[in-house]
Amino acid sequence: MRHDEFIGQVQSRAKLAGRGQAERASRATLETLGERVPEGLAGNLAAQLPTEIGEHLRRTEIEGGLGTGEPFGRDEFIHRVADRAGVEEPQAVYLARVVLEVTGEATQGALMDKVRDSLPEDLRPLVTSGSRGSMG
Repeated sequence: MRHDEFIGQVQSRAKLAGRGQAERASRATLETLGERVPEGLAGNLAAQLPTEIGEHLRRTEIEGGLGTGEPFGRDEFIHRVADRAGVEEPQAVYLARVVLEVTGEATQGALMDKVRDSLPEDLRPLVTSGSRGSMG
């Protein structure tokens, strides 16, 4: 999947007004994911995404953060996505679901299963629910 297609899919599924919002949502979600998953896994995921998109996974510079593999749960994940994307937390949940759904479609093999399995139970629904599923 190419960069323009990735951003276009995020924009369309999240019903965002512009590509800039889709870029921000993608960056916010993937930077946060890059902080949460182990470094090797973040690198493998980045390698399968368009270069500009994959680089977000390698940015793990948050003040006071530990970098990749940092142990935090759903609430902190959503807070970071909301803060980076400039949206309220309920919208950040949906944007993260959309970005992770598109990320799954842009990668091959069972890579997103490995991403999901590396996350705590409370974060896994963000990976599996997609843009139309239930967070149940």
